[in-house]
Order: sequence, then structure tokens, then C-alpha cells
Amino acid sequence: MTERIVLAYSGGLDTSVAIGWIGEATGAEVIAVAVDVGQGGESLETIRQRALGCGAVEAYVADASDEFANEYCMPTLKANALYQGHYPLVSAISRPVIVKHLVKAAREFGATTVAHGCTGKGNDQVRFEVGIQTLGPDLKCIAPVRDLALTRDKAIAFAEEKGLPIETTKKNPYSIDQNVWGRAVETGYLENIWNAPTKDIYDYTATPEFPPAPDEVTISFEAGVPVAIDGVRVTPLQAIKELNRRAGAQGVGRIDVVEDRLVGIKSREIYEAPGAMALITAHKHLEDITVEREQARFKASVGQRWAELVYDGQWFSPLKRSLDAFIEDTQKYVTGDIRMVLHGGQAIVNGRRSETSLYDFDLATYDTGDTFDQSMARGFIELWGMSAKVASGRDIRVAGK
Repeated sequence: MTERIVLAYSGGLDTSVAIGWIGEATGAEVIAVAVDVGQGGESLETIRQRALGCGAVEAYVADASDEFANEYCMPTLKANALYQGHYPLVSAISRPVIVKHLVKAAREFGATTVAHGCTGKGNDQVRFEVGIQTLGPDLKCIAPVRDLALTRDKAIAFAEEKGLPIETTKKNPYSIDQNVWGRAVETGYLENIWNAPTKDIYDYTATPEFPPAPDEVTISFEAGVPVAIDGVRVTPLQAIKELNRRAGAQGVGRIDVVEDRLVGIKSREIYEAPGAMALITAHKHLEDITVEREQARFKASVGQRWAELVYDGQWFSPLKRSLDAFIEDTQKYVTGDIRMVLHGGQAIVNGRRSETSLYDFDLATYDTGDTFDQSMARGFIELWGMSAKVASGRDIRVAGK
């Protein structure tokens, strides 16, 4: 029986060429697997037909957009996860769901190997292969660009030689990855970190310098998940899409950062994540009134570690699973409404309300009706500073000897 290889297929030049390239290099049959994570663009059927036209013996397509929003974007939101304080894990969280469908297809079609289109210097090779090792430990992995020397020039020449049904162009210098949670752009002109991004690289966001009128939106959450926008019930996917549209129109969610890749190099990345950044901002403000102080402080460090694990391809790791349990417990009372104004590249919260709020007006007010007993403060301060006071006394005593 001829060996079969499952290929993570995007419909673009590199993975289209990889179908025939893998076949010639290995003698195996190639099954193309395309996964819809809300990236937009061409229909899944168009992508499927292109894969078959490029020589795939089977083309498996999966609409995973709701699954991605529910099971991957929502945990990211609950964690307020921003890698290095900037990046909302746009590409990192899409890889585990793609891996899940790659392994499923390998089982269904009797494949022994899974292939992906990553290079040898990026993060995604790690995310794909660690995920595959975890979910399908018996499966082998290959990367045509890394392992079979498939460069872009060779890809263009191969496509032209074989007459493949794809456009082959050298005009777009950027590498782009996108899904419903956001869009990532790198390489080319951007590799000089002094160069400012040009307007043509943006797609999810409008230029914030000349915004439309301010857009006020109310986002309702239940247990940390957005469930309504301006009183209209929504699914997580609908919430992300609606805020992509509205926050994107205001230029919200543009991120220009030099980040630390897992492989040890620094890389300049441009991200657009209007819906993600608006939702994370709203969610953090709702947590401010519903999560207890010490729990909130600890959660901030947990969220940072969670983001690092996911960035580093450890979505299926035991530690990440344990952190999930803690984060989920913190969301029990994160229910309520956040009102924010989207305008000129910013999402600014100007109102919050919750039936499970820890904010007590009578304790907080400085006006008549204040229920806070200020006489308790003096003794509290004495005890709170006792340790530092004793240590200071020791320092003076020792220094005087």
C-alpha cells in the first residue's frame, strides 16, 4: 500500500506546490487538509478544488470557526493573554485546532506522516510538531520548506513548470497569517526595524488618524465569556466578528512589536487584532470589579505564564491544563456589562456594572453615608509596617557597631 502523507493546506503557493513536491520527493500520496479558523478569503470548496488540481488524492476541509472561537479564543480571553504584554497569540492559538484536525484526517485516511509548511527558524514548526507528537505520537512529521529544500523561488518555478492552478507572483513581499482572532504580518520591508509600517499592509483596521464618529458599545459577559453586544445575544464567534468590524473601523488593535521567538531570535511583527484587543480590554475591566484582590494579582502572573506556554507550543501540556483550571475558577463571578468608546485607535472603558461586583459604593465614597471606619487605619498601618520597621532598626543597630 502506498504511503500517505497529510499536509496542512492553506491554498497558497507554498502548500500548493508542496503537494507535488512531497509526492516526487517521497513517492507518497498527499492528502490536503484545510481548516477554516475564520481567516476569510476564498471558500473552502475553492481551496479544496485547488488542492485536487495540484495533485492531492484527497482534500479534507473543516469548518472549525465556531470551535476555534469557543475552545481557543475564549480561554485566551479569560487569561487576558498577551505575550510579552503585546501579542494576543493570533497565530499561536490557531495551531492546536489545526493540529487536531490534521491528526483526525491522518486517522481517517490511513496516513503515517503529517506535513506542514513552516520554515526552520519560526515558532510554528514547534507548535505543529509538538502538538502532533502529543495527539498522534505514532505519526511522523515533515516540513517541505525545512526538510525538502522547498524555497519560494523553487516553488514558483515548480508551479510554472507543472502548470498548477495557482497564481505565482513575487510582488507580495510579506508573510501573512490570519484568522478571526487577528492578523499577523512579517518579513520583507518590515525586517528593518527602523522602517515604519506602510498603510498597504493593514486589512482588518482602518487608519486611526481620520476616524469616523466615536462608537459606544456595551459588551455583556457571563462567567468571562461575551454573550451580548448592545443587548443583542451573540455567540463568541459573532462577538469577535462584530468587534473586528466596529473596532477595526476605528483603527483599534494595531500592534508593532519586536518579540522573542521560541527559537532564540528576535523578530519584528505587525499584528491587527481589533476584536481581540477590545474584548481583552473589556474583560480586564470587568475582572477589576468582580475578582478579589489577591486572586487578581496572582492571576496576572498566571496569565503571563499561560501566554508563554501557548506561544511556545505547549497548548496540550500538563502545566497549561493546570493553569486552565485556575483561570476557569477565577471566572465564576466575571459577569456583567462593560461600556466602552471605540475611537481613533483606542478602546476606552467608561462604564461598568455587575450583580457580582465587589465594588461597594458606601465603602468607597468620601461623601455622607461613608460606612468605612477610618479609626481602624492607624492600627492597621502599625501592623502592616511592623516587619519593615524591625528590619530597619536592625540595619541601624548593625551599622552603628
